[in-house]
Amino acid sequence: MRPAAVALLASVTALVTACSAASTQQLPGPAPSTAKPAAGAFKVEQVAAGLEHGWDVGFLPGGAILVTQRPGKLALVSGDRTTNVAADFSDVLVNGEGGLMGLSVSADFATSREFTTCQTHKEGARAVDVRLVTWKLAEDNASAARVRDLLTGLPVNPSGRHSGCRPALGPDGALYVGTGDTARSTFAQDKHNLGGKVLRIDPKTGDPVPGNPFIGSADPNERRIYTYGHRNVQGVAIRPGTNQIITAEHGPAFDDEVNLLRAGANYGWDPSKGGTDSSYDESVPMTDTKRFPDAVLPLWTTGKITEAICADAFLTGPRWGTNEGALAVVALKGQKLLLFHLDAAGTVKDVSLPPEFDDRFGRLRAARSGPDGALYVTTSNGTDDKLLRVTPA
Repeated sequence: MRPAAVALLASVTALVTACSAASTQQLPGPAPSTAKPAAGAFKVEQVAAGLEHGWDVGFLPGGAILVTQRPGKLALVSGDRTTNVAADFSDVLVNGEGGLMGLSVSADFATSREFTTCQTHKEGARAVDVRLVTWKLAEDNASAARVRDLLTGLPVNPSGRHSGCRPALGPDGALYVGTGDTARSTFAQDKHNLGGKVLRIDPKTGDPVPGNPFIGSADPNERRIYTYGHRNVQGVAIRPGTNQIITAEHGPAFDDEVNLLRAGANYGWDPSKGGTDSSYDESVPMTDTKRFPDAVLPLWTTGKITEAICADAFLTGPRWGTNEGALAVVALKGQKLLLFHLDAAGTVKDVSLPPEFDDRFGRLRAARSGPDGALYVTTSNGTDDKLLRVTPA
């Protein structure tokens, strides 16, 4: 096992399973004995190559797969063939962590042929916002036309830092969107700002969805908010057969978090230290229960290291055996896949590291469960990136 994996196991072992009343900022994690390398159980196949920072994956009827690429490119993977989808991404600001990011295929794609991307937007050379854009794929799959801006006004950093942005369609028909705080100190706690949040919106109009926790607010931004107090949410997964939404979130130099969302809840990130520091102080806790006693503690954290965990997805179908229902989380910096087994309430029972990903593929960005029951993962190394298909061995 390479040093990064050993470091993660050591970090997990150092975590505690509960916070005592006298604890300062210790956060819960799996019991020390449950962190372990996973037995070889997966088969990893290369579906496509030649990508550039593959960011997200969307599945189309008939088996084709759309892949967004951060530099403003869209690929269509069909069988053993990968082609470019022509679309006007000239307004995409490609810088740092920003560019063409998350992807959601419309539930009615078979008739509408619509899909939505999350992208940083510029006018001329000026960074304007992060926005959700809905597109229509041509019948021959060769091109896509812009239909509408679904939601504009998400904050943007010209450097691209902490741009988010992961959408996931829920079983309730709502679109859940994880956003980044764009490295601005006050945004995560500001319910009038869409940065550092998970949003819950109508996937056709971008409007707030009835039942949202702040639906009575006079501010449409606040009405769209599902949870707040986040740093940079890049994984949003809905647990099959439940209403549980599990997110993966980047920490600074410590405490990447896996969180179970609770409508209207604060997840405790406040680099402004209560509005007193405009310099974005990243030494503060990821979940600051001193400043926010009601802040929701994470299900799990990386502890004293960071893995830059990214997308998450649940393994679905009986073919997975004892891993059916497990949560797969991929990591950029850590260059690994982590496998979480959860109980019915969402509590982490154990975490394992499948060796098939150790020292093999580099940085991992997307993770989506496909209609065939396989897990699809993209690499994000910058050159000749891959789309991988993961199944039980």
